[in-house]
Amino acid sequence: MKCDAVVLAAGYSSRAGTNKMTLTIDNKAILERVIETLLAVCDKIIVVGGHNYNSIKLITDKYKNVKLIENTKYHLGMFSSVKCGVSEMTGDFFLIPGDYPLVKQTTYKALLDGKGEFIVPEYKGRRGHPVLIKKNLIESIKKEPLESNLKLFRDKCNTEFIQTDDEGILLDLDTMEDFEKIKEIIGRRNQN
Repeated sequence: MKCDAVVLAAGYSSRAGTNKMTLTIDNKAILERVIETLLAVCDKIIVVGGHNYNSIKLITDKYKNVKLIENTKYHLGMFSSVKCGVSEMTGDFFLIPGDYPLVKQTTYKALLDGKGEFIVPEYKGRRGHPVLIKKNLIESIKKEPLESNLKLFRDKCNTEFIQTDDEGILLDLDTMEDFEKIKEIIGRRNQN
């Protein structure tokens, strides 16, 4: 079973001090790593850009099943990008910030087996990304107030938590220290 995906890539990357989506490891941008893992389980990927839109476009233009849309209200926070991306969805979909490059393909597949309407992965008791959202929630997300957030919305849903062995669901890239840690993990994976 396949579904679609929304990748959030509109933020300022202020803590990283540079556009984190375009940082590269082994000649592959962080955002490319997210997209390429998703392509194995998704028919269509919507990337939501905002700040640094043009540099995100250079990445998304490489893929035929990936569409970049612009959130002109990205300055209002991540939930504005969630709502923007969800407006392009018609079926079940994954939602993931574009700075989670270590999520395993097996994690996406495990979420697809979930029965809830909002499915969240857990690793050692901690919840992470991506989430899988069923299509019956699309209209509710569109109507959710802009000042809300994904956690507040999730708590209103029939939520299922799925245990994984994937530490990548917790490892996003906020700072350059995070980038170094992710680079190190990818280096170890490449050696195995």
